[in-house]
Amino acid sequence: MATIVMIFTLFISLTAMNMTKAETCISTNKDPIIPTTPLVIFLEKVQEAALQSYGYKGFDAKLYVDMSLKQNLSATIEAFNKLSRTVNGSIPTHDLDVFIGKYLNGADEDLVYVEPVDFVAEPEGFLPKVKNSEVRAWALKVHSLWKNLSRKVSDKVLEKPELYTLIPLKNPVIIAGSRYREVYYWDSYWVIRGLLASKMYETAKGIVSNLVSLIDQFGYVLNGARAYYTNRSQPPLLSAMIVEIYNRTDDLDLVRRSLPALLKEYHFWNSGIHKVTIQDAQGSNHSLSRYYAMWNEPRPESSTIDSKTASKLPNICEKRQFYRDLASAAESGWDFSSRWMRNEPDLTTTSTTSILPVDLNAFLLKMELDIAFLANTIGESSTVARFTEASQNRQRAINCIFWNAEMGQWLDYWLGDSNTSEDIYIWEDIHQNKKSFASNFVPLWIELFNSDDITNRKVVQSLKSSGLLQPAGIASTLSNTGQQWDFPNGWPPVQHMIIEGLARSGLEEARALANDIVIRWIRTNYVAYKKTGAMYEKYDVTKCGAYGDGGVYAAQTGFGWANGVVLALLEEFGWPEDLKIDCY
Repeated sequence: MATIVMIFTLFISLTAMNMTKAETCISTNKDPIIPTTPLVIFLEKVQEAALQSYGYKGFDAKLYVDMSLKQNLSATIEAFNKLSRTVNGSIPTHDLDVFIGKYLNGADEDLVYVEPVDFVAEPEGFLPKVKNSEVRAWALKVHSLWKNLSRKVSDKVLEKPELYTLIPLKNPVIIAGSRYREVYYWDSYWVIRGLLASKMYETAKGIVSNLVSLIDQFGYVLNGARAYYTNRSQPPLLSAMIVEIYNRTDDLDLVRRSLPALLKEYHFWNSGIHKVTIQDAQGSNHSLSRYYAMWNEPRPESSTIDSKTASKLPNICEKRQFYRDLASAAESGWDFSSRWMRNEPDLTTTSTTSILPVDLNAFLLKMELDIAFLANTIGESSTVARFTEASQNRQRAINCIFWNAEMGQWLDYWLGDSNTSEDIYIWEDIHQNKKSFASNFVPLWIELFNSDDITNRKVVQSLKSSGLLQPAGIASTLSNTGQQWDFPNGWPPVQHMIIEGLARSGLEEARALANDIVIRWIRTNYVAYKKTGAMYEKYDVTKCGAYGDGGVYAAQTGFGWANGVVLALLEEFGWPEDLKIDCY
């Protein structure tokens, strides 16, 4: 009897300890949270009900939070709460069908088609380096896809925005395609590169103005133009978009209008939760940045899936940290990947906020260089001086913290537990992630790095021997976890950045490698298009002409950044008349 009492007492004690731990975690969590809207919260309930009623087959969680209301929210909630439930709490399929038909609009009704004002079937001076007639014909088909993907906000959204999760934007947009019915931040850079190749300068400027308006409203560019994306951003490439447009159009008004927003965005990424101070091996302090979403619950667009994944974790404390790290991985654009996992392939070990990412800091270095360049065009000398110094500081930090001379790569850095009482992390070699990721080569995209021949020689050899270079392009990672940003998938933006970095190098070997990857990537896009009639968001780089897979949804077609990368590469590299386009 005494033994039973002791066991029971121990159980109560452990339970109390776990509750105390969870409560402490909740009460001491000072990290910011951007609350979502009542409409999003309700649509999450519809999403949950749909999964219970319809099951997993063909289920897309995002579909339900993209729906809009036919009546006001309170009347819709009242009707939803009156629906009958079965013993297990699910709504009969017929009843849910009737409710959705009566009270909700389809997910694609908040944006409507609009003809781009600057679209021409065959623009003057289009892809002059493409000499092969077969490739040119295909490139014109890819160019024509801008018309298919062009949208504007419906008048209904402008009249009653409270009924929609879409954030109204003034100018027409180019959507990614398929389930991605709205604008996305970092996708827009490669969309714009393609639009510039297509001579669609006004559409490109409109996209930038839309993104600037998001900074004016929220203080940063959202992941995407939906109410449920307000808790995070995406890789900061707005300054790069503006530089590309300016280089084609000399539009100083665009620069003047955009620069205040860029300064605001720069502050967002270099302060508060995003900013990390780290001391290098020589005792010098550096400021670098990380991804850090302002959220610690399931992502509304994937609420049911996130909740199921988190159910493996033992307490609310660990679940909330997981949700924050998951949303932070989405902020990185690499959602999801073994790159963020402590123990692959376990998604619940995603620890994005504990990592200083190479690519984010390369993007911020580019932002510093871009702001200095843009400020110089309008004579703001103090801004030029400030950001020139900032770029020099970040270049040193990237070299000190990320560069690994033995591997010839820049490596992500795990923050671990090596922080001091002043919240300064102490650099240790063991905290560099020694695995090869495609992101390790993104600094090549920045002029300060691709102009260094000694470094470039090491990086080229490292890329060639890394295993990432595959028959149809560059794989994101070497780990096949089933996540979409892992092997064997290769993604358009990563190909483009690495190719451009290599091509701008002073090394002949680097430029030859760039040309080789271009041929592999263009071929796989072309053959996949020829087989299926579609462009894809990602490709299986182990074989020519195969689109990618993995993650929680089917391969998506359209596709904004895939189109943009193909057109940008064909504009820069061309295609000789006698070069075969089909797979060997």
